[in-house]
Amino acid sequence: MTILILVFGFIFGILLQSAKLNKYNTISGMARLEDFTVAKAIAVAVGVGAILLSFEVGLGYASWHVKPVILIGLSVGGLILGSGMAILGYCPGTLPISLGEGSMDALVGIIGGVFGGIVYTLIQPSIQGMLGPDLGKHSLQSAMGGGSIYYILTIVFGLVLVGTAFWLNMLENKKNYNWLYAGIGLAILNCIIFLTAVSDRQIGASTVYPYVGDLLTGFTQNDYFASTVKSGQWELIFMAGAMLSGLVISLIRKDFKIQLIHTGWSKTEGNSKFKRIIWAFAGGFIMLIGARMAGGCTSGHVISGGMQIAAGSLLFGAFVFAGLLLTGKFFYCKA
Repeated sequence: MTILILVFGFIFGILLQSAKLNKYNTISGMARLEDFTVAKAIAVAVGVGAILLSFEVGLGYASWHVKPVILIGLSVGGLILGSGMAILGYCPGTLPISLGEGSMDALVGIIGGVFGGIVYTLIQPSIQGMLGPDLGKHSLQSAMGGGSIYYILTIVFGLVLVGTAFWLNMLENKKNYNWLYAGIGLAILNCIIFLTAVSDRQIGASTVYPYVGDLLTGFTQNDYFASTVKSGQWELIFMAGAMLSGLVISLIRKDFKIQLIHTGWSKTEGNSKFKRIIWAFAGGFIMLIGARMAGGCTSGHVISGGMQIAAGSLLFGAFVFAGLLLTGKFFYCKA
């Protein structure tokens, strides 16, 4: 199973690299409303994935893994995660891939994320009550109870998202469709991982950060660490495969490069290495706090939860994009 998870992570990395979804310039470009690649790929992944997964579960080959609705955790956590993503230029799942390609700011972001995971483990018992009550696991399927209307609505939902992606592409007037292939690939990969006979879970990335941080510090005798062990172990192998793909593919393409400052950063924030390191660490730290408050990130909540048309995940996704765009508007200014 370890090898299989590693392969899944490797494929995940290849898919993201194919559309440059792991790149700082791409994600920060989304925050600046200069590049819609991230939004297009996620819309396709969620739209296509929702249709495929509904039939997969309906036929008995997979099961649902809907996250609960915890209003404050999802909304505030989403805003915080989106803000951290905008500053850092990566999400929890793209950091290892870019590190494999030689991006040193991704390494700093990972370190910040691990520290954020440690801090969250420490404060989690104190803030858990403030995140809001558990309102249960709600999705289109749980509301409709299956049936033909449910499948019709799921297909409509999926087609609307795919159509939105093409509309955004039309606004950009771009001829490159790698985002489309990456989105479809992510949907198929996630559906394979959802299979009961394979992993019986969804793609995820953010749990590995508190898991690794708590292991390194020995802070393992607590309920929160215990809750991260199963997912953390799986994601650690998965992210290792993703990082390996970043290294291998960049070497094959001959574009492996040790780099701290990217063009998207330098054009507004300058070329100070110290400034980039400070903000990359802060972005990673903030991002992981938000992810843990919400119980997931762009991979485990926005894409995997969106594919399940889960109420909490859709709410979270809206707040992530709000935090990303608001921070992008006010953070990035001419140096």
